[in-house]
Amino acid sequence: MQALINVILPVFLLLGFGYVAAWRKLISEQTIDGIMLFAQNFAVPTLLFTAIARLDLGQSFDIPLLITFYTGSFAAFLLGFFGARLLFNRSAQDAVAIGFVGMFSNTLLLGLPITERAYGVDALQWNFIIIALHSPVMYTFGISVMEITRSRGQGVSPVALGGRISKSLATNPLLIGILTGLLVNLSGVTLPAPVWSAVEMMNRAAIPTALFGLGGVLLRYRPEGDAKVIAWVVFASLILHPSISYGLGRFVFDLDIGPLRSAVLTASMAPGVNVYLFASTYGTAKRVAASTVLIGTGLSVVTIWLWLLILP
Repeated sequence: MQALINVILPVFLLLGFGYVAAWRKLISEQTIDGIMLFAQNFAVPTLLFTAIARLDLGQSFDIPLLITFYTGSFAAFLLGFFGARLLFNRSAQDAVAIGFVGMFSNTLLLGLPITERAYGVDALQWNFIIIALHSPVMYTFGISVMEITRSRGQGVSPVALGGRISKSLATNPLLIGILTGLLVNLSGVTLPAPVWSAVEMMNRAAIPTALFGLGGVLLRYRPEGDAKVIAWVVFASLILHPSISYGLGRFVFDLDIGPLRSAVLTASMAPGVNVYLFASTYGTAKRVAASTVLIGTGLSVVTIWLWLLILP
């Protein structure tokens, strides 16, 4: 109970603050959209830029940690995809979007603050290793599979298909933040102190602003219909993914406590708002994505608490 109160509850109180503010119309939908635009297109990419620019890639990159996390993630995609296709008779494009919902944990807006409050700021180095690949891997995979699925029967050439995928990836703000941070890291460029000061000011705004905005956005995601599909993908996200990560990390790779905590706790996060943006971009499975964000976020209060009790 102490973990629930001290670690999880403050994060969800901030989410709830944004939700109530939007619900009581203390803030308009347009303002919420502006807050999320600032967080997702500027503040959070800047946070990622800083994390990757300062990450010790040579010493900290942990292959077993990445396998532990991403095996569970792709297993969640497969469960969501084939469940949507075979059990619920959804279209191939719907199935891709539903699989994407299952695999895309909210590593940033929930994973970072909860890990920090649970285990301290030093524990975040393992989270950032996961996050460094999260958006590039997830978006590259999701966009590629969706574009391939959409192109079936349309006679799209491999060159044109590659162009579609490249354009979608090159315009993603999170990827831009990660790649520019990687460029600074690998090049050894030293940025002037005033630049870092400005970047760090932006970083301090990223998480609280994004959490408040996400709370306001969740008001629009009213669950309706598709209950079985939603339950299926919530299971894939909240149960299957962290369970596989825990099993691999604890019993196969014998990870140290720090990497194990970050891998499992990050895997246990509910799907983030990006899954709805992905579904909305392609105009498919939007209700499932929206409802899963809302329901999964609520249920993760319990599942995250349980993982905090299980983890050493």
